[in-house]
Amino acid sequence: MTLSTIERAYEMARSGDVPDLAILTSRLKSEGYRAVDALLSPRMLRGHLQAICRAAAGGASLAEPDRILGPGHDA
Repeated sequence: MTLSTIERAYEMARSGDVPDLAILTSRLKSEGYRAVDALLSPRMLRGHLQAICRAAAGGASLAEPDRILGPGHDA
């Protein structure tokens, strides 16, 4: 069974191999997924995927609130 574009996007984001949404989008297109821009256009979806990409690639994590919110903020 083939994954939908959104399912594949989440799979790629969680892999840690895709550091940001721009590269994720590019890779989806190179794998032959269609309508990538339209399907990933909702702001909330894009923000969620971007956060997953960063965390999985070694960027900001939920365990380090200062890196996400800045100093002086509690998670």
